[in-house]
Amino acid sequence: MAFGNSPNGNDNANGRVDDDATKQTPAEASETTPLLAASPVATTADPNIASAVAEEGESHHSLLPRPEDKPLPKLQIFMLCYARLIEPIAFFSIFPYINQMVQENGQLDEADVGFYGGLIESLFSLTQMIVMLFWGRAADRWGRKPVLVSSLVGVAVSVSLFGLAHSIWQMIVLRCLAGVFAGTVVTIRTMVAEHSTPRTQARAFSWFAFSGNVGIFVGPLIGGALADPAHQYPWAFGGVPFFEQYPYALSSIVVGCIGMTAVVTSAVFIEETLKKDTKSPHQTANSNDTEAEAGSSSTSPPVSPLDLLKAPGVGVVLYNYGHVMMLGFAYTAIVPVFWYTSPKLGGFGFTPLQISMFMGLTGISQALWLLLIFPPLQHRLGTNGVLRACGLAYPFFIGVQAFLNLLLYQDTHVTNIVFWTVAPILVAFGSGVSMAFTGVQLALNDVSPSPATLGTLNALALTVTSGLRAFCPVLFTSLFAVSVKKQLLWGYLVWLILTILAAGFTISTRFLPAASEKDYDRGVTETGQEDEDDN
Repeated sequence: MAFGNSPNGNDNANGRVDDDATKQTPAEASETTPLLAASPVATTADPNIASAVAEEGESHHSLLPRPEDKPLPKLQIFMLCYARLIEPIAFFSIFPYINQMVQENGQLDEADVGFYGGLIESLFSLTQMIVMLFWGRAADRWGRKPVLVSSLVGVAVSVSLFGLAHSIWQMIVLRCLAGVFAGTVVTIRTMVAEHSTPRTQARAFSWFAFSGNVGIFVGPLIGGALADPAHQYPWAFGGVPFFEQYPYALSSIVVGCIGMTAVVTSAVFIEETLKKDTKSPHQTANSNDTEAEAGSSSTSPPVSPLDLLKAPGVGVVLYNYGHVMMLGFAYTAIVPVFWYTSPKLGGFGFTPLQISMFMGLTGISQALWLLLIFPPLQHRLGTNGVLRACGLAYPFFIGVQAFLNLLLYQDTHVTNIVFWTVAPILVAFGSGVSMAFTGVQLALNDVSPSPATLGTLNALALTVTSGLRAFCPVLFTSLFAVSVKKQLLWGYLVWLILTILAAGFTISTRFLPAASEKDYDRGVTETGQEDEDDN
């Protein structure tokens, strides 16, 4: 076990572990000895054995430690992905009716609606940012499943009540309350990581990202289809006093009910992934030194976020995580208004139907890239390789938007044909940069100092994400409005800024640490080839 053998008795990855060392190891190993260790020497407290292993390492090339290869637990991943749907559905379901609800509840002028609507939308993310670290540390201390189930209950209840609000302050309080129960996202990310191995995590997080996209798609559909049912569907809900008094209750209640189904499935089917120490105090005291050296999460004291940031590679990966998320939020905020704006001002001049079609094309393209392209590409290039490839593509994807506008600006038959031929292709292929969002999550998982800190590390990353999601839309849509209104750089100033920021991501991916990609198979294969060449 100390050499990373799997339970079925197979040797290490290249089968070159000496028989003598293998025979001595079980004396030191136990059921709680971790499969992952920093080095073979660190897993044994016996200096003689450690010395023998060190000498063996000098005579042969050192092997990368390899965790047990195991199949992906499909039921667990499916249930976690279903639970993942709830947060984006809860966040985006109010978008179709929030402005009308604000105007009716606050008796506001139309010019003031945008401010309060944006405030309520942002408060969800701002509250998430404040409480995210608490949920991450709670998941590390008390377990993933209790935090997940309790968070889902809180989200379901608070979202159900939102449609009953009759004033702006009630809407603000209930929206903040929904943001408080932000433990779902950080916990699900951590559990998916703990269910997967370096060989299967690309496929697992592809489905994780796909489920988030489904939630983003389904949320507005539910909100728009079920808002004000007494007027939308008078044949079914007309004359019902409750829905006339609370026109947005049906939408929020349905979202809450979906959340409660996730509560039930999570409580019944999802397994706890945080492994806790079940030994007696006497046994723990006797094996404390050995487990500490081996990196056991069961006896390690909690790590503060500041100490976690100082761990090798964590700061660089977190920076890349925040950088690519900022690019994603900025583009997502700008592109609807950019597509709507007339070509003479620097946009595409799309109709609502055309905007919907391009959004649908973007969503489908992202799903195909994540499900079909990303797993084999990550297996071939590695996580860092995929991130660097996306980093190279990002500035071109952002910068080409201005050139597409130039085609429509000419407003000739030829340029229009070229635009409608090229634009869908560029959107479909450009959506491949979305692989960076999943890739940076894998890098974050791999750079975690230990399994015990994975929840806190994900909480740190999501704290950054929540803050960016709260501020980026307002910042970049304002930049777009100013650049278009004043025709700064012919209305393309915002795209120049985004292209420069995307180039910054291209550069930052070059500094990704080797520790953020534990490519066991490649390292072992290369070592084996070197041994054969030496022989």
